[in-house]
Amino acid sequence: MIHTIADIVRVHGRDRPDTPALVVGDRTITFGELDARSSRAAQAFARAGIGFGDRVAFVERNGSEFFDVVFGLAKLGAVGVPVNWRLTAPEIRHIVEDCAAAAIVVGEEFFGHIEAIEDETDAEVIAIGAHERWPDFDDWIAAHPPVDPGVTSGPDDPVFLMYTSGTVGLPKGVMLSNTNYRCKTAGVAAGPWRFSADAVSLAVMPLFHMAGSGWAFAGLWEGATTVVLRDVDPAAILDAIATHRVTNLLLVPAVIAFLLDTSGVETCDFSHLRIVVYGASPISDDVLGRGMKRFGGVFAQVYGMTETTGSITQLDGDNHVPHLLRSCGKPYPWVQVRIVGHDGADAPAGTVGEVWTRSGQNMIGYWNDPGATATTLTSDGWLKTGDAGYVDADGYVYLQDRIKDMIVSGGENVYPVEVENVLMTHPGVADVAVIGVPDERWGEAVKAVVVAAAPLSEDDLIGFARQRLAGFKLPKIVDFVAALPRTPSGKVLKRALRDPYWAATGRRIG
Repeated sequence: MIHTIADIVRVHGRDRPDTPALVVGDRTITFGELDARSSRAAQAFARAGIGFGDRVAFVERNGSEFFDVVFGLAKLGAVGVPVNWRLTAPEIRHIVEDCAAAAIVVGEEFFGHIEAIEDETDAEVIAIGAHERWPDFDDWIAAHPPVDPGVTSGPDDPVFLMYTSGTVGLPKGVMLSNTNYRCKTAGVAAGPWRFSADAVSLAVMPLFHMAGSGWAFAGLWEGATTVVLRDVDPAAILDAIATHRVTNLLLVPAVIAFLLDTSGVETCDFSHLRIVVYGASPISDDVLGRGMKRFGGVFAQVYGMTETTGSITQLDGDNHVPHLLRSCGKPYPWVQVRIVGHDGADAPAGTVGEVWTRSGQNMIGYWNDPGATATTLTSDGWLKTGDAGYVDADGYVYLQDRIKDMIVSGGENVYPVEVENVLMTHPGVADVAVIGVPDERWGEAVKAVVVAAAPLSEDDLIGFARQRLAGFKLPKIVDFVAALPRTPSGKVLKRALRDPYWAATGRRIG
């Protein structure tokens, strides 16, 4: 029986050692090999002084090393910290400092990011690839025996810190436990997500996202083979689906749109697909309609957040009918959802309020941030999502807008305050508001509405921001106005800025 993240490789490595666990490029790694490699990694981390509860950051694109690291850490009771490699060096530094990382495992492409902050951290650095000073990961773990240290973490011990953007601009570490993953993964894997031991899963979304690692763990939990793609490459996705006869797939809407416009999509064999899960950002009617026509009735829409260990509702393929397409489905059987009005009371069916949820999937809390934890989690276990929506008489959840201003662009969370703070440091900016506007490919695009204090162009401002923000946070569009609309108290009326762009859409969040 699998109870913890470490059990995934311990159990399948023991019971099904010769079954393929991962396919990465031309390489196939069995569960037995993955169990052994993660044990070597555990021994290497232990030799480096890393033990129960210590944090280790991982900065690299998708690959087998992610699984060596996270399963190795789980075997020590240590905590994995997958870092968004799209972040800039200062943004990565905040995460490394905030979690007090004892070590950083970094891929060659991101050596420069860690070199830039190396003098500001005591973390040991291990390189995936050749570096003149840092040990090579493969050599580092090969020097240790494939012996499981045998540490058992408890149900409520954290196993991951997943950093998500904060409303004040700094990412917050979401503490997720074995219980969180067991509740979610054991619940959805063989049920709503249709995994089985003979399934073939495709892990293509970035593993620092719940849509990446959470999806991969669901397949591995059931003993399925997981095909890992390093990048989101539509042609490679189509090739992997056909070559490996993929059965289970998760994509964000932007990637579905890319696939539908990729040469070869019309002839690719999708007949073996059991399910295509999508979510994380809005999907247009056009993309969904074209997708259903090409892929068939295999789509399942989900809604959730990092703080809930991913999805908490699902709209199955059978329910992709016209009057339900704007719904994100019903809560899973083990998940409670309520709609809370401004007065703190439950709102009647059909009435919009804030979506609250309660289940074993709810995070432990935010790392080192008791104030934010108390604001988000109630004393009786409810998590306030910050999303506005309603539940109809049949129990289907409909999302309407965000109570908080978060933008979801291509599955990435962007908080306007962070972007605004950067843009306001430009001497040519007198005032600025950042909003999300509809985008056919990305779901939402980041738009800056700027009051200029001096002659300023869109290219100048975006170039300035590019040196200070990750690419996905950059404004795609800049409008210059004489003044921003404000309330009498001075608060920017962002709804007045957003509404003209969203008037023709069914809802504003994924």
